[in-house]
Amino acid sequence: MSFRVSAVQYHLHTISSFEEFATECEHYIKTAEEFGSEFILFPEFLTTQLMSIGDMQGNALGIEDLPQFTDRYREMFSGFASKYNLHIIGGTHVLRRNDKLYNVAHLFYPDGTIAEQAKLHITPAEVKGWNMGAGEELQVFETSKGTVAMLTCYDMEFPEIVRMARAKGADVIFCPSCTDDRHGFHRVRYSSHARAIENQVYVVLTSTVGSLPTVDLMRANFGQAAIITPNDIPFPPMGLLAEGEINNDMIITADLDLKLLYRVREHGSVTTWRDRRTDLYTDWK
Repeated sequence: MSFRVSAVQYHLHTISSFEEFATECEHYIKTAEEFGSEFILFPEFLTTQLMSIGDMQGNALGIEDLPQFTDRYREMFSGFASKYNLHIIGGTHVLRRNDKLYNVAHLFYPDGTIAEQAKLHITPAEVKGWNMGAGEELQVFETSKGTVAMLTCYDMEFPEIVRMARAKGADVIFCPSCTDDRHGFHRVRYSSHARAIENQVYVVLTSTVGSLPTVDLMRANFGQAAIITPNDIPFPPMGLLAEGEINNDMIITADLDLKLLYRVREHGSVTTWRDRRTDLYTDWK
């Protein structure tokens, strides 16, 4: 089975209304639909753009204000998923639960179903700047095209969590990301390649680009989308099906062939998933 995916290098800039945000998101979704994509990935902290709308006094909203947009965010992307008949990973949106803020990835199915995965590992900046809480549970999600997982940015820097996702059946890891400099970007990018090699999975990665001059912690973004494969003969050199141009507003698209994953897991130059030493180190059960 193969299916087409797109990843958006979303350009953050100041906006004046939720309707403007919705129009920009739909532009990318229409583009993916024209390319025949069945999944589209938006980046982490996508909805921080809504903070730039500001309050009645012209001041930018705070991170604690983002949950007020939750219903409109969910209705918008759920409607787009149904209208364009594709799966949308709507980046991440900040939710409030029991007086704590969580950074949560959302998968919107064409039939109206909405799935969530909270970010499991929180960076020091997110804790110090936004007092963000960590998710407690890893899930994988069944789709008409196979089993996928959503792991956000810093999550990819922890081999154990991606190993658990593969053990639960995930063949594709969608990774919405947001990094503010080259160092952070390359940590996530290199980690994504390592996770693809270790677990013989596809990783679909994207980042924010642009800037929100009035929004704390979002004034700088350094990003590039990539669709990453294991490093083996059936796949392109360097394990890249597609990648964007750094810091440009754009969308990339490629086809994921699951049969190739199954083939290299059994008969590849290396069989890293099959050859893991669970007698020496624990595996997910």
